[in-house]
Amino acid sequence: MLASRLRRLAVAATAVLVLPAVSVRAADAPKDIVDTAVAAGNFTTLAKALQAAGLVETLKGPGPFTVFAPTDAAFAKLPAGTVEALLKDKAKLTAVLTYHVVAGKVMAADVVKVKEAKTLQGQSVTVDATKGVKIDGATVVKADIACSNGVIHVIDSVLLPKS
Repeated sequence: MLASRLRRLAVAATAVLVLPAVSVRAADAPKDIVDTAVAAGNFTTLAKALQAAGLVETLKGPGPFTVFAPTDAAFAKLPAGTVEALLKDKAKLTAVLTYHVVAGKVMAADVVKVKEAKTLQGQSVTVDATKGVKIDGATVVKADIACSNGVIHVIDSVLLPKS
């Protein structure tokens, strides 16, 4: 009886020691692009748009992807009614959103070495690294947010594909 109690106590003690370590490791693991953007709190419009366009699962996929992510403030700079109109036009919304995504994990050190990058939408964005980094004129305000399936570079304007 005593041996049985000691075994149960040993098992319980092991669980107490091991389980917190497992949960810490899971919490420390980088999130995917979508979860990282949602957790940041300043990409609610982007998250809503990704949902409306049906792109959430794509950007939660293995990638890797590089996302030039406009903040809520960037979306607010668009003319009145633009976001609402895009949310009602899935094809146009998808084109705008995929224009913000480049295949592969392109870190800031690599971005400054190129003049343009082809987006998932099909067109290329221009890269200007003469004074900071600009993507099609939008300033990169925070770079190299590492995610499990790529990287996010935060930009201060919404990129619009050429007509």
